[in-house]
Amino acid sequence: MHRTPTAPPTIRPTAKPTTRLAVALAAAGLVVAGCSGPSGDAGTFELWDPYPHFDASSEWAKVIDRCGEQAGVKVVRQSYDTSDLTGKVLLAAQQGAAPEVLVVDNPVVSTLAEAGVLKSNQDSGLDASAAAPNLVAAAQTGGQTYGVPLGANTLGLYYNKSVLTSAGVDPASITDWDSLDAALAKVTAAGRKGITFAAIGTEEGTFQFLPWFWGAGANLTNLASPEAEAALSLWKSWLDKGYAPNTAINNTQVVSWQEFATGEYAFAENGTWNMANAAKTGFEVGVLAIPGRRGGVAPAPTGGEFVTVPTQREGDTATATKVASCLISPDNLLATDTALTYVSAVPSVRDKQVAQNPGLRVWVDAVQAAKGRTGDGLGTRYPRISQPLWTAVQAALTGAKSPREALAEAAATAAK
Repeated sequence: MHRTPTAPPTIRPTAKPTTRLAVALAAAGLVVAGCSGPSGDAGTFELWDPYPHFDASSEWAKVIDRCGEQAGVKVVRQSYDTSDLTGKVLLAAQQGAAPEVLVVDNPVVSTLAEAGVLKSNQDSGLDASAAAPNLVAAAQTGGQTYGVPLGANTLGLYYNKSVLTSAGVDPASITDWDSLDAALAKVTAAGRKGITFAAIGTEEGTFQFLPWFWGAGANLTNLASPEAEAALSLWKSWLDKGYAPNTAINNTQVVSWQEFATGEYAFAENGTWNMANAAKTGFEVGVLAIPGRRGGVAPAPTGGEFVTVPTQREGDTATATKVASCLISPDNLLATDTALTYVSAVPSVRDKQVAQNPGLRVWVDAVQAAKGRTGDGLGTRYPRISQPLWTAVQAALTGAKSPREALAEAAATAAK
């Protein structure tokens, strides 16, 4: 299940391992000396995950228990909010008390890897070859891969079928930006509301903007490109024309969904994690993949976690790898990904998911086109790019700067 995306702290990759960990702790705002982090009781085999909302009766917890039994150990599970987990792991690693298996949000993998907290797959024996390469890329840094994706969620366009029908819009006609704009024009001309999205000035805003940014052909290494300007100009035009509400500037994804759930909007940019909520709205909801500027499916950023093996407790590596490998095995992934509302990272498991629920097909297409935020070799450089980008989005949408001016300033800031 998706939580608010968080950017990993910046690391200097040339430092020695102990120094890198200290830098990571400082960047995360944590005390380096004299700190006390969580540690397990003697003799326990620990797994930490970011799923406190799944209790011991959940399918996810049952899979963990089965994998522990198969490896011959009793796995003690500790769950933390995503925003807390990175700091707790860094503190524990400093004290030599990291868990044997760690399930962590994909943008954080490169941070922990460069801080010396995670074993590479080459060293641990984990095998990511069955997972889709575009998802594995989020855990690749320095020529090594760290962990295996459990699955992925991403963004799409939910639509209210009755609003589109009343405006004479066929959702199948929406294949690019021009046809989406035409649909929004018809909807608003019919007296209904157009599209809601989350442009808040946090990582969540960047997360929502990236499908349009990448869908225009822009690259995170060049924030001031004409393609980037086209994407930001599109969002700005929606506010100017009244297609999107001014509240989008401060909307989180939760608030944006709440707006859509009123039944007043034609579209909402939101994620896989709202599939169950869509069924509870009281109106008929459909889903489209976010279109690229000139057609096709726009690359959207991936949410989702990786199963990793930390560098601590060297004697337990073989057992940790057995447990971790069990968690990401195709035999267990169908139940796990269904419980976590993920599209599986393994194509053969995706096929089984679609066979059980044909409505997942559009999300499978979106995940196949998706990209990790720290991919393209960005690793821990990503936060230094994302913050200027969401700042530019805010400046343009509020009218403080033109899209071109805002992005030029963002590019200069990211280059410092």
